[in-house]
Amino acid sequence: MTFPERPLTRLPRWAALALLLATLFACVWNAFALEERNTSHEADIEQRLGRGERVDMDLYRAIDARVTAGEDYYEAAAAEHREFAMPTAPFVTVRTPVLAWTSALWGTDGWRIIAVVLWGANILLWFVALRHEGRFERLAGAGLAGLFGMVAFIPEIPFSHEILAGLMLSLALALSVGGAWAGGLVLAVSAIALRELALPFLLAWGAIAVLARERRKTLVLAAAAILIAIGLALHASAVAQVRQPADLVSPGWSGFLGLSVPLYGIHVTTLLQTLPVWFAGPLGVLPLLGWLALGGRLGALASLWFAGFIAAVALFARQENIYWMGLFIPAYGVGLAIVPRAIADLARAIKRPASERPRPASPR
Repeated sequence: MTFPERPLTRLPRWAALALLLATLFACVWNAFALEERNTSHEADIEQRLGRGERVDMDLYRAIDARVTAGEDYYEAAAAEHREFAMPTAPFVTVRTPVLAWTSALWGTDGWRIIAVVLWGANILLWFVALRHEGRFERLAGAGLAGLFGMVAFIPEIPFSHEILAGLMLSLALALSVGGAWAGGLVLAVSAIALRELALPFLLAWGAIAVLARERRKTLVLAAAAILIAIGLALHASAVAQVRQPADLVSPGWSGFLGLSVPLYGIHVTTLLQTLPVWFAGPLGVLPLLGWLALGGRLGALASLWFAGFIAAVALFARQENIYWMGLFIPAYGVGLAIVPRAIADLARAIKRPASERPRPASPR
């Protein structure tokens, strides 16, 4: 299977019109939804603090301090989860030890430096990744990678598994279709080691490789997935060994809160939160349209990853899980650079006479 360039030009008129209208509706709706979700978020924080709970960053800061002092990670994590009234079951409620172990090696300042390096690398590599596109899209894409990645400079960055993993996943996406895809795979595996929630990115990449009939890449991605599965099994076993009968159990993930949760998560993990909601609302929606318009294997992977994860968060996340969207930072925002093309392609598809078939697009 090949992935054509400018796929939106190949849509039937009715589909192009439906996508355009759905995008316009989502842009307007999100502006109102952000205010409503922000009210719910503030109420949720107030309720959790009222129950004696503390914020997640404080939990990871406490765990890191104990591991740096020489304690076993799993013993320290279990103890702090109990102290913070956090669950230890199922095993995914306890983070993998990678961030704590590495913080013990090079300290929190080391992670701050790494975050800045990843931020700069995203600017450079997104300029390179869009080399087949127009000059405006390349420059805009690089600039948007920088703007959406400014969260790399927050003081709490050494304790944010999601944002650090997101910076790595964004680089992996940029490298996924070029000759340096093996480097992208290393970054993707590193991101998953930090935050196992990044695993769907690897699965999406594997699906695109299968459809593109890239046999060697498919086998390598499958091998990486097997190694990750082994690592997660070992992590689950280690968590089980320190769990006590009285430990809390997670209420599960079946929020069914809708698209407002992932879009609000994108809002609060980027500079969009500094903008008026009437402006930020559309800017949270439009990048996905841009990725749908890009085409090629890069556009296909980005669209599958972003759309799929947004759908999953809409279905399963609870209100307090909005930080999961840090996994999108900063690559999701790069899609804004392709929005002008998307609108032009949709207009072309809508104006095309019903009797005229779209030209076959050259694969990429």
